[in-house]
Amino acid sequence: MSKGLPKRSEDYSLWYNELVKKADLAENSAVRGCMVIKPYGYSIWEKMQAELDRMFKETGHTNAYFPLFIPKSYLSKEASHVEGFAKECAVVTHYRLKNAEDGSGVIVDPEAKLEEELIVRPTSETVIWSTYKNWIQSYRDLPLLVNQWANVVRWEMRTRLFLRTAEFLWQEGHTAHATAEEAKAETLQMMNVYAQFAEDFMALPVVRGRKSANERFAGADDTLCIEAMMQDGKALQAGTSHFLGQNFAKAFDVKFATKEGGLEYVWGTSWGVSTRLMGALIMAHSDDNGLVLPPKLAPTQVVIVPIYRKDEEFEAISAKANEIMADLRKAGVSVKYDNRDTHKPGFKFAEYELKGVPLRIAIGPRDLENGTIEIARRDTLTKEQFELASQPITEKITGMLDDIQKSIYDRAFSFREEKTTEVNTWDEFKEVLENKGGFISAHWDGTSETEEKIKDLTKATIRCIPLARKEEAGTCILTGKPSEGRVYFAKAY
Repeated sequence: MSKGLPKRSEDYSLWYNELVKKADLAENSAVRGCMVIKPYGYSIWEKMQAELDRMFKETGHTNAYFPLFIPKSYLSKEASHVEGFAKECAVVTHYRLKNAEDGSGVIVDPEAKLEEELIVRPTSETVIWSTYKNWIQSYRDLPLLVNQWANVVRWEMRTRLFLRTAEFLWQEGHTAHATAEEAKAETLQMMNVYAQFAEDFMALPVVRGRKSANERFAGADDTLCIEAMMQDGKALQAGTSHFLGQNFAKAFDVKFATKEGGLEYVWGTSWGVSTRLMGALIMAHSDDNGLVLPPKLAPTQVVIVPIYRKDEEFEAISAKANEIMADLRKAGVSVKYDNRDTHKPGFKFAEYELKGVPLRIAIGPRDLENGTIEIARRDTLTKEQFELASQPITEKITGMLDDIQKSIYDRAFSFREEKTTEVNTWDEFKEVLENKGGFISAHWDGTSETEEKIKDLTKATIRCIPLARKEEAGTCILTGKPSEGRVYFAKAY
């Protein structure tokens, strides 16, 4: 199988786009700005969904579903929220089509204009908080911990598969609490859930941080985030969790009767991750041969390929393969036996390398004689002969899968550390940004004006104020004014 992938070092953007298509993850759709997620790509997303859904439920959340359409007047109720999303909204103005009189097809019926336009959901705070007004009356109704899996539309003209499309899939949690402290604890908890998922399942090290006021979610008092580093030295925001204060409660008049008999506005949070995580997974780990998938998210963890010339050899190899497959499945390993006779082993090897299957087992007639199999690792592209009598196959394979998961994480962590640079002057900042990229740890005077000026001059943004940073006095790299601590700058997706 000819992969024909460009090299990352020569054209990273082209490499990414080609890999997404050639590995059968997604493709551009006939609808401008939208994508078709193909079965293999969707199966990875389903594994992500399953783990995140489990983690949400373990932290007390339940799933619900809210309308795709939002009345325009709802968006108008929270000023900073509508300002943040106004330019990205798709608007429904009519409710009916009719046949054109000249026979040219269907046209919008001008008589079918909606009394109030509907916005196709860019995010659901407004429609959910209008609903919460009916659900919340008393402190006994709190906390309200709800998540929804949905699609959203944010009008994008310059798109890239998984990273930025007009429609994308995501989850959005929306919670209501009796106190600010509870809501802030929820915001932190969910950011940590995202970080744990990224590190334990995606094998993706992340920086936990807080967004600057300029980068904060529209309508939030505070935004926490996880930031990841891609192989081209650009950052990618992998998840956000927002403390909404009482902004949406006040906009939609959501009050509750307190234990003491008073009436107060509730405190809110919202948090979400999207199919952008697919882009992060691809860009953080994959190589010039194709995808490199962490075993915990790989749809197929092990593939078995028979190598034979005669039918009787195939039958004997298949018997052994089916025996191995049954043992591995009992141990919870997802395994596939590729017994297609339409493709040669070399084609299959290249195909599974491109698709990032973590382990490949090859069995030929000589292996049957010797009681061995050949095991190839996708992450290191190394092979070994394994004697089946030396150790239970399940023990060997599960041990290797665990090692691959850790190895992929360690490699990404080392890369991120190598791409994180501390600078103290404007000249150093520009030099590192131009020649090395990655996270740049630098002092900033805390003003939005300075942040905007740095962005205008360099295209670098404050990715986050790390939660783990040490507070230290310093001087801003651009203005020389006092600074309370370092923040992370980077160019980003």
